[in-house]
Amino acid sequence: MLKRAMVCWTFGLVLAAVPAVAQSSACDVNNDGVVNVVDVQLATNMYLQTTPCTANIAGPGVCTPQVVQTVVNAALGSACFLHHATLTWNAGTSISGYNIYRSTTSGGPYTKQNFSLITALTYTDTTAQAGQTYFYVATAVGMTGVESSFSTQVSFTVPTP
Repeated sequence: MLKRAMVCWTFGLVLAAVPAVAQSSACDVNNDGVVNVVDVQLATNMYLQTTPCTANIAGPGVCTPQVVQTVVNAALGSACFLHHATLTWNAGTSISGYNIYRSTTSGGPYTKQNFSLITALTYTDTTAQAGQTYFYVATAVGMTGVESSFSTQVSFTVPTP
């Protein structure tokens, strides 16, 4: 994948927004050569966790409402594309975790995207909509729970299939 944008944060991190697009055949969840109501039901069951999640539309083992909607759209004749932005960064020192904020307006206001601290060095925004431009900032949370100020903003426009 190509890096979309890169920004150095004031607390020593490098953030990149990376687009990802699922392959057209990924909506054939049961691999029978056709995308239909059977795939929709299987994707729904995977999301509801009544069936193990083996889908690979938004990434291996990712079963979200957006994945189900993508399969529904494909069964109705649309292309099987799910766009999302993945943010990555380098680790900071003495950091408990990170918060990601998003806006559709440059400069905010921003809305926090995560419910708990992100301890990994990546965050995937699976709610991004095709054709929309998003503006992201992040904060680092220190070991004492103090949150840094916003990072430098990075923007990403989700491609339209």
